[in-house]
Amino acid sequence: MAKAIFETDISHFLLQALQWSKGFDVVCLFQSNGFQDQYSRVDSLLAIGATAECYAKEGDAFAALEDFKSRYPEQVIPGFLSYDLKNEVEQIATSHPNPLEFPDAYFFVPAITIAFSKWSVEITADNPAAIFEEIRTREVSTEKNTYTGMITPRMDRTQYFSAFGHIQRHIQQGDIYEANLCQEFYDENAVLSDPEALYMELNTVSPTPFSSFFKIRDHYIISASPERFLAKRGKTLISQPIKGTAPRGETAKQDQKLRDNLANNPKEIAENVMIVDLVRNDLTRSAVPGTVKVTEKLGIYTFKHVHQMISTVSCEMDPQLSDVEVIKNTFPAGSMTGAPKISAMKLCDQYETSRRGVYSGAIGYFAPSGDFDFNVVIRTLLYNKANGYLSFHTGSAITIDADPAFEFAECYTKASAILKALGQIIK
Repeated sequence: MAKAIFETDISHFLLQALQWSKGFDVVCLFQSNGFQDQYSRVDSLLAIGATAECYAKEGDAFAALEDFKSRYPEQVIPGFLSYDLKNEVEQIATSHPNPLEFPDAYFFVPAITIAFSKWSVEITADNPAAIFEEIRTREVSTEKNTYTGMITPRMDRTQYFSAFGHIQRHIQQGDIYEANLCQEFYDENAVLSDPEALYMELNTVSPTPFSSFFKIRDHYIISASPERFLAKRGKTLISQPIKGTAPRGETAKQDQKLRDNLANNPKEIAENVMIVDLVRNDLTRSAVPGTVKVTEKLGIYTFKHVHQMISTVSCEMDPQLSDVEVIKNTFPAGSMTGAPKISAMKLCDQYETSRRGVYSGAIGYFAPSGDFDFNVVIRTLLYNKANGYLSFHTGSAITIDADPAFEFAECYTKASAILKALGQIIK
């Protein structure tokens, strides 16, 4: 394969490239939307077509990924891990049905990759110049996605309050300290006219640093995730758990007040601290002893729809471990489980009314440099075009002091960007 760099109008070329990619069975796009920190490496990366694929089911998914990755050490390898792989990691089970029918893990070697920087694109393919010309002359459709169907919450207010009460009693009994209770919004007969256009609409409504689009034939992931699960930079591992959410205000004064209230909210701070401790513990299994540290505590970050409380935990990676072992040691993200982790996951399975699937898992890529970067799959719509099943989940943390009405409202705040992109309102 060859590489070549071309100067172009980046924003327009990305639209052309995504339009052009519709002719391929497998497509993956990562966008950072201008959110850059010291760990950022990618502005936008588009992977098109598959020369090799790894489909894996719970039971041997991490071993399959290890083998697949070892066969392509010089390639970018994008993919995702389903939350259901917790059953493989911790020997627990999930009984909820799986109408979305996504693989538990999927990774591929792209036929074409397009890396976007400020003024240019770098295309890696058999004939980069020919591909650049094909994309450059592609007409961009101005048609927006149309959604035919109706979103229904899997839990109504009464059902959510009941599940909330059960989990809070477990906290009072000392079984757990915190649990991330999630609820599904779904449509069993959905039709999306243009999933790629819907992704671009969601990315406009809610631009986030770990935005992604994934297409595997009839299966689509449309994600506006703001959260990094785990990254590797040289010898350093980085996790940035989010715990603590507040809506945006209608005026600058109200917005600042909501931001300040989040920063000083004892319940939100307690949530974040508990999950930071969990992540520190998870990273210890993959770290050189004594290197795990909290490099940022309780940072407040503002996104288009919400304010978030984010902490950063890092360590020096144990050189005797592989990248896949490190990910397995920390999977799934502690911000989506609760603490203690295994007990919280079991209780969430018991009181939630749907399978999370890809939601709460991770989407990302392994780079030829040896680095990797994976998000937490939140604020994400999942769609099986073949059977018409469309789904997204939202969740919030339950602690001893949590209020069910507040947490229920927070779930709808987190759902607002997806609902807006779909043109839906749920009261």
